[in-house]
Amino acid sequence: MKNIFVGNLSFSATEDAVRSMFQSYGTIERVSLVTDRNTGQARGFGFVEMTNDAEAERAIAELNGRELDGRALNVNEARPKEDRGSGGGGYRGKSGGGQSRNNNRW
Repeated sequence: MKNIFVGNLSFSATEDAVRSMFQSYGTIERVSLVTDRNTGQARGFGFVEMTNDAEAERAIAELNGRELDGRALNVNEARPKEDRGSGGGGYRGKSGGGQSRNNNRW
């Protein structure tokens, strides 16, 4: 199974439209377009999973740069998701629960 990244999608692109582009190259396991979790708006990229690696390679070679909805697609093998760690939020001191380390009075 090969996971394919499809970038530079128009925000109005549908899973059906992407699926129809890839179907002529082989069996598609899944198509998923990424949306913003807060707004639900399309983010302009997605993924296609194909069951046969050789068919997926051919699809990548032939569809990279092809236009969909007036936009040239960026199609390549998806890289594994990078581990971004557990950071990114606000300060999380060792005292936990938002308590001050120096002042435990309420």
